[in-house]
Amino acid sequence: MNLIIKSATIIDSKSEFHDTTQDILVEKGIIAKIAKNIKNPNNYRVIELDNLHVSQGWFDSSVSFGEPGFEERETIENGIKTAGYSGFTAVALNPNTSPVIDTSSDVAFVKGKANNHPVKLLPIGALTKGSEGTDLAELFDMQNSGAVAFGDYKMAIRNPNLMKIALQYSDTFGGLVLSFPQENAIAGNGVMNEEVTSTRIGLKGIPNLAEELQIARDLYILEYAGGKLHIPTISTAGSVELIRRAKQKKLDVSCSVAIHNLIFTDESLEDFDSKYKVLPPLRTQKDIDALIKGVKDGTIDTVTSDHNPLNIEHKKMEFDYADYGTIGLESAFGALHSVFTLKKTIELLTKGKERFGIESNPINIGNKLNITLFNPKFNYDFSTNDIVSKSKNTIFEGENLKGKAYGIITHKSLLSTK
Repeated sequence: MNLIIKSATIIDSKSEFHDTTQDILVEKGIIAKIAKNIKNPNNYRVIELDNLHVSQGWFDSSVSFGEPGFEERETIENGIKTAGYSGFTAVALNPNTSPVIDTSSDVAFVKGKANNHPVKLLPIGALTKGSEGTDLAELFDMQNSGAVAFGDYKMAIRNPNLMKIALQYSDTFGGLVLSFPQENAIAGNGVMNEEVTSTRIGLKGIPNLAEELQIARDLYILEYAGGKLHIPTISTAGSVELIRRAKQKKLDVSCSVAIHNLIFTDESLEDFDSKYKVLPPLRTQKDIDALIKGVKDGTIDTVTSDHNPLNIEHKKMEFDYADYGTIGLESAFGALHSVFTLKKTIELLTKGKERFGIESNPINIGNKLNITLFNPKFNYDFSTNDIVSKSKNTIFEGENLKGKAYGIITHKSLLSTK
């Protein structure tokens, strides 16, 4: 692939051209030259876009597509196309499929569906067989087939001894264990945050304690057993403090927060709109403030769209019975940039790569091309017209977002723009 990208502002703290506007010459998928004005004697393809900014390719650590088993929600083909249009060059795929991704052959199957696509698909293998929480799955074999981590999506590990064994066993080959932070005995039949709003509107609540108790347990087990632990999608102020203390003790723990948990409070549920039904639930402004502080000081390692396509019949129903989840790839950049500065936003969208063992490609001469193209000043009201996913269950419908991705370009010679 040969091309010239014109007048691109580079946002990449690992590039010597960070925060400057340059032309970028790409030859055979490699960055051959970066300069203020590059001529085009070989008649290469030229990329020129309004207010063009580029960064290293973005990564999302928690996406769901459905295939195999739930292709009506989303296919792998359309899912990775959606990721590319949204600016992501790599996504970690959750194992909430049918059958669950819990064997090396399952990992090989989903990876094979994404061969030769510019978006790298990175399967997360189930931690337990069938995600049933009883017996460990084939962790080592799955890692050898390309799994980047192990976890049961939105399902807490009830048995503390199983968590201990998982951490000890995975530590022998450098595996990363994910543990969803919810103690189900405390959460019970709750469907939203337990607070003033849940009491006022009469819905059963999930207290902060349900999340914090599970995290405290897992951190104690981690301290005893060793290993690498990632806690996905935390949502409470208490969780931030627990993880902050664990990091001060030098435990090998990381965590993420879903972008919607940084923006919406539980007061959004006043009208019983099921698009706001997510797990963990939307919390209070106090929790949001603590989460944002945790992102800024590095306690929270990365953010995720927690993209989860669902059929309309699973969302457009009585709130108690609607499924949890929202899509989020298409809205991720604009929503995140509405909260943080541009440089912080890009840092968060690229930061999780190292934790999940993904190659980083700074925008420097001689490196393989792996970039996201975006316009940070494109303000718009997000609507279904902006959705590429087959499912349209978005929490961000009607929200004003700040910035939009043009797409991606990688060394695999495919430009993905909508």
